[in-house]
Amino acid sequence: MSQHIVSSFDRDLEAAQAMVVKMGGLVESQVLDAAQALEDRDEELAEQVRQRDKLVDQLEEMINTEAARLIALRAPHATDLRVALSVIKIAGSLERVGDYAKNMGKRTKVIAEMPTINASSGAIKRMAVEVEGMLKDAIDSFIQRDANLAADVRARDVQIDQMYNALFREFLTYMMEDPRNITPCMHLHFIAKNIERMGDLCTSIAEQVTYLVTGEMPDDARPKADSVTDFVPGES
Repeated sequence: MSQHIVSSFDRDLEAAQAMVVKMGGLVESQVLDAAQALEDRDEELAEQVRQRDKLVDQLEEMINTEAARLIALRAPHATDLRVALSVIKIAGSLERVGDYAKNMGKRTKVIAEMPTINASSGAIKRMAVEVEGMLKDAIDSFIQRDANLAADVRARDVQIDQMYNALFREFLTYMMEDPRNITPCMHLHFIAKNIERMGDLCTSIAEQVTYLVTGEMPDDARPKADSVTDFVPGES
């Protein structure tokens, strides 16, 4: 392979990775804005989150197209192939985090018309801020090829599980105290569950970084807090 072709391949691979970083930054903003919209009952901001999800989807499509083109036309080997495959998988996880943020915005517009459930929106925001920190570090571990930082992200998912479990118990208490709390608490529960799943996706990104750096996925089970429920009704 000529030096010109190699250089061209490197530039294309770097461009795909740069799009992943851009997508990660956008999704981080989506998570924080969705949580802020819920806490403030800001329907305008919630709608902006929903609309910006189209940009997230477009970036994923661009990344997948570019990475697939590189694999098909350049036939990369070893490390370069791992990068191309990791780019596709990380973009897929980011797209799903974006979908959960969009769903938060969608439910916020409904919750804004309902009674306030104590300080639950603030607790959900704190949970979202923790997840955004995990996401930022997961993307940083990708940029820096830092397997230790990726392992740290993976370990922190336990905290998200614990926060979700605490919120779930809190919502159950509110619903038992007053039937009028059932509908808003169900919406808030779905949002909390969405954020818990964001944490799982951040863990998936971190595991993909481990694969990228070492050539192997983590061989130990993911650290998880005991779940208060193994069943969550389907979401709209």
